[in-house]
Amino acid sequence: MDKNKKIGFIGTGVMGKSMARNLLTSGYSLLIYNRTKDSAKELISQGAIWKDTIVDLAAQSDVIITMVGFPKDVEEVYFGENGILSNAKPDTYVIDMTTSTPSLAQQIYALAKEKDIHALDAPVSGGETGAKEARLAIMVGGDQEDFEAMKPIFEILGKNIVLQGKPGAGQHTKMSNQIAIASNMIGVCEAVIYAKKAGLDPNKVLKSIETGAAGSWSLSNLAPRMISGDFYPGFYIKHFLKDMKIALEEAKVIGLKTPGLKLAKSLYDELEARGEGNNGTQALYKLLIDYS
Repeated sequence: MDKNKKIGFIGTGVMGKSMARNLLTSGYSLLIYNRTKDSAKELISQGAIWKDTIVDLAAQSDVIITMVGFPKDVEEVYFGENGILSNAKPDTYVIDMTTSTPSLAQQIYALAKEKDIHALDAPVSGGETGAKEARLAIMVGGDQEDFEAMKPIFEILGKNIVLQGKPGAGQHTKMSNQIAIASNMIGVCEAVIYAKKAGLDPNKVLKSIETGAAGSWSLSNLAPRMISGDFYPGFYIKHFLKDMKIALEEAKVIGLKTPGLKLAKSLYDELEARGEGNNGTQALYKLLIDYS
């Protein structure tokens, strides 16, 4: 995409900040907006242009990327007289990279089409590290020609970029991703706890098991954090709970029982009730070690 095009970026949290920085350092003019300006100060010091309102950002951008917290936040930034879709120019591309609901992605697409705006849903996986290192997995829903037009942008942010299908397909794919992670996190925590209880060095155990059939991203990246007592959020528990809630609701719609997902959510609900919602998902270890 032409580097003279302006990219607007809304949401400079744990993930969004690194994603926005990668776009900025790639040479694009970047306009940014966030509910709190403090979290955008670093990007502003690096050359990003702060906008006081979504209205101003939308009116001046050729591409608008959103990376916010919850579906209600997505609704807030896209809809209404002060939202993106009421203020973006025709032929603007809007890309929601928040993990949200497939039905909301479809609503955004439909309204955008009425206004001659191109919409894609493109949730990501890879956590804070993947965002920083520009190697996110990006799961896209929308029209083929819009995907091709935005692929150069996606390639700045990630490595594994797949158009999954029609609008909402990116969000459905992300639900599959989160379902896989949910049960896996229980297994990773229990494996580390078992190693400790058996009198083993869990770091040495990881060296043996992470390259075999038990290997997973969570085992390689989050188990070492559990062992060292590092529960800093690469991905917040409160956001994971939101994702699991969406996945359970979508599974119900399609008539699918997901007992593993249901168990994982119940454990994370208990963890959040203990005040752990702002910790990383690896903090499940703290709950399960108490059970032992």
